[in-house]
Amino acid sequence: MKYFDKVLIANRGEIAIRVMRACRELGIDTVAIYSEADKNSLFVHYADEAFPVGPAPPSKSYLNMERIISVAKTAGAEAIHPGYGFLAENSSFCQLCAEDGITFIGPKAKTIAAMGSKIQSKQTMKDAGVPVLPGTDGGIDDLDEAARVADAIGYPVIVKASAGGGGIGMQIVDDPSTIEEAIAGAMRIAESAFGDRTVFIEKYLQKPRHVEVQVFCDEHKNRVHMFERECSIQRRHQKLIEEAPCPVMTDELREQMTTSALKVAEAVDYVNAGTVEFLYDNGNYYFMEMNTRLQVEHTITELVTGIDIVKEQIIVASGEPLEYAQEDITIRGHAIECRINAEDPLNNFVADPGKIIRYRSPGGPGIRVDSGIHAGYTIPPFYDSMIAKLCGWGMSREYAISRMRRAIYEYVILGVKTTLPLHHAIMHNPEFISGNTHTHFLQEAHISKTLKRYIQEDETRMTQLATPLRSDRKVAAISAGLMAVIERNK
Repeated sequence: MKYFDKVLIANRGEIAIRVMRACRELGIDTVAIYSEADKNSLFVHYADEAFPVGPAPPSKSYLNMERIISVAKTAGAEAIHPGYGFLAENSSFCQLCAEDGITFIGPKAKTIAAMGSKIQSKQTMKDAGVPVLPGTDGGIDDLDEAARVADAIGYPVIVKASAGGGGIGMQIVDDPSTIEEAIAGAMRIAESAFGDRTVFIEKYLQKPRHVEVQVFCDEHKNRVHMFERECSIQRRHQKLIEEAPCPVMTDELREQMTTSALKVAEAVDYVNAGTVEFLYDNGNYYFMEMNTRLQVEHTITELVTGIDIVKEQIIVASGEPLEYAQEDITIRGHAIECRINAEDPLNNFVADPGKIIRYRSPGGPGIRVDSGIHAGYTIPPFYDSMIAKLCGWGMSREYAISRMRRAIYEYVILGVKTTLPLHHAIMHNPEFISGNTHTHFLQEAHISKTLKRYIQEDETRMTQLATPLRSDRKVAAISAGLMAVIERNK
């Protein structure tokens, strides 16, 4: 069954290829859009059709809603998959698609808008009986009242932008004397980044776990969860390593958290794939936010459940019911994802775009690599620094870690600095191996002490592994010569 004839992917890089692969398996033609910086990228060539949408800056290309809609109409695309980032959680873009008769592969515009406001979504969750962190009920209007709330819930507290994401604008306050300064700073950043200066206060947890639940719903009121993911290892409030299932999850806690996640989905009449994020600390969990889109880390849920989440997104968006009931979904084994970013982990993770001069992807049992890069590819400086997702699966967590270690050993990326050495260090770290992780894990001394050594080891290792590539031209010449001989002797 063909659910759509043609789908436009309003994104770039590895996620564009990921969606195109699902479409190809379903017999759906794909349309890529690309900026001037991406005209020679792999995803552009992988698609059945490709259209330019503007200059390199996202505001003039991948965020150009009118241009993208125009391309979809010109190409005859019936649906648009937004991937993640860019327009994936933009309710205005979702509404534009609906007005032009184009299916947005994701939730409805009203749902995106409702969950896009952290204040509104938090109140909705309180009304639905889902645990939330103590704090202000709405945006901060009165600094004296904000100070009273902070005193009541106890320091430290965190000031957040209501419209924010990715940790932008967050201010952690340990001392009552700095609360007003933190609120003013958060408001300035929120106004600049999101055009909305509304901020609010919550209790700040010192070393919580970040645990999220994958939910999936269709238009026929069927709702399922696909269990949880642990996403605690982060830098600048952005995830670096995820795993499924959570290492410290119990049957009782899982039942409570997944039930809460489905309550969240029901409260906002959710349709398609979504993720409900919680903070877990000392036996208690609290609703943090809902991501109304496909997650970067959907890969590990696919590995442990066997469900192709992107395919399921397309099927549900076409109006068909979910292919799975809750009793059909089980956890098999353990999976880990390492985000490979073009960043320098010794220099505060500053981005390091540039040309990849050597590249060799790992493989073998239990390994999955989602990427859009190759030798000779130049990483542009205009977009997110993530260049690949390296996933390892095994029948146990220990097995998954050992496979990830082996895959990191095999992975060769030369020409730019990457987070591979950091992942190398973490996969050998006793605290990680024991499952003792939290959202401030990377700030612990036991990582920084060993990181420099691992970086030096990895540079030597990758250079050695890449050495055979220097003879690739000779191998190609020999192959060409053999082909010529074969042709002459036909």
